[in-house]
Amino acid sequence: MSDRGGAGGSRRRRTGSRTSGQGGGGGGPAAAEEVRDVGAAGDAPASAPEKDKDRDADGGSGSWDLRCHRLQDSLFSSDSGFSNYRGILNWCVVMLILSNARLFLENLIKYGILVDPIQVVSLFLKDPYSWPALCLIIVANAFAVAAFHVEKRLAVGALTEQAGLLLHTLNLVTILCFPASVAFLLESITPVGSVLALTTYTILFLKLFSYRHVNLWCREHRASAKAKAASTGKKANGGAAQPPGTVSYPDNLTYGDLYYFLFAPTLCYELNFPRSPRIRKRFLLRRLLEMLFFTQLQVGLIQQWMVPTIQNSMKPFKDMDYSRIIERLLKLAVPNHLIWLIFFYWLFHSCLNAVAELMQFGDREFYRDWWNSESVTYFWQNWNIPVHKWCLRHFYKPMVRRGYSKWVARTGVFLASAFFHEYLVSIPLRMFRLWAFTGMMAQLPLAWIVSRFFRGNYGNAAVWLSLIIGQPVAVLMYVHDYYVLHHEALAAEA
Repeated sequence: MSDRGGAGGSRRRRTGSRTSGQGGGGGGPAAAEEVRDVGAAGDAPASAPEKDKDRDADGGSGSWDLRCHRLQDSLFSSDSGFSNYRGILNWCVVMLILSNARLFLENLIKYGILVDPIQVVSLFLKDPYSWPALCLIIVANAFAVAAFHVEKRLAVGALTEQAGLLLHTLNLVTILCFPASVAFLLESITPVGSVLALTTYTILFLKLFSYRHVNLWCREHRASAKAKAASTGKKANGGAAQPPGTVSYPDNLTYGDLYYFLFAPTLCYELNFPRSPRIRKRFLLRRLLEMLFFTQLQVGLIQQWMVPTIQNSMKPFKDMDYSRIIERLLKLAVPNHLIWLIFFYWLFHSCLNAVAELMQFGDREFYRDWWNSESVTYFWQNWNIPVHKWCLRHFYKPMVRRGYSKWVARTGVFLASAFFHEYLVSIPLRMFRLWAFTGMMAQLPLAWIVSRFFRGNYGNAAVWLSLIIGQPVAVLMYVHDYYVLHHEALAAEA
């Protein structure tokens, strides 16, 4: 009888442990029911189930203290729900720093210190008494004033809408063609100076396009309000009551309003921008120090790290040594991507926040979490919010409202973006190779491939890979063509 009782007790322990593991608790009704059945068969005293049940309920000592397993997944399994990988992230950062430190030390040993602040000045000026890029930027005020006076005459009815559209179109076309002609034909302007001047004119083009568009909407709204008031026999009062300090059309047509918009860190015009209550001096000082530090860091990294790598890439391109070309490409990818990340922080966080703080501009959403992009489309929608808002407001939605499909409107946005990318690269270099244009248009099939075949973390990895590899490919293409055009051709003539 004692042997049978022992066997019964063993059966109770095995049954209870298995049931508790499945239920996630300490036994439960199912375990108690199985133990009760065994006792009824005469294998154990009837009081044993009640005793085990009590131990199960209040976690007492006995057989339950020997339990050390439960139903669970490994932490690296997606079903585990575990998400705290901060230690692994820190390990990746440490490994990245160590590997890049080795590369940087190797660069110093091989080339010495190449950072030369005086050389930076020569990138902007060929002649210390000639400042063509700065003169171009100053002349840009004439186009802004011209757009302002056209809007003033449209507001009072001195011009028809057709005449105003024609004048605005001529003004905008001249904004793009005039600096391009100067940069292409004037020998005294440097490529870097051309880039700065053309970037200024491109921003002015986008801002004045928005300025004209919004004022047109205001005139249409005013006309519809007057027509509605005339049909109802009531006097038009300019719409609903506005909060104090709110500007209404056409009271916004002042030089102060125009130049606030031109200097504000946005491309989309509004009559009443959100304003911050005060200038935070500590915040502004931090942003200014970041601007100074990251400017020096970018210049140093370009001179010390990128320039030697690019120079050493010319011979493999000339010999068409594909294995060496790929090796040069991968070697250039690391410093290029690091400089691009620093440039992103410098421009979209430090510079734009500094300007916004000085002007008390309230909307500081200059970027979103593009680093979490799981699709190429999400990246382009979130890494440059000022441009994205302009494209959405003044290009994409108007095309959709006119009956174009979303795919056609999206393609149009990428075409416009590809044009401006090529405009800002080819004209300063005085050569047209369409690498930037092709790279931007390649985003459309790339976006389809990533969205079709990659999901989640794989999509995010695909986006990062396209950023890390795509940019140095375009850089090497332009540098190679520039070298062949300006150095080998001159050497052959000599």
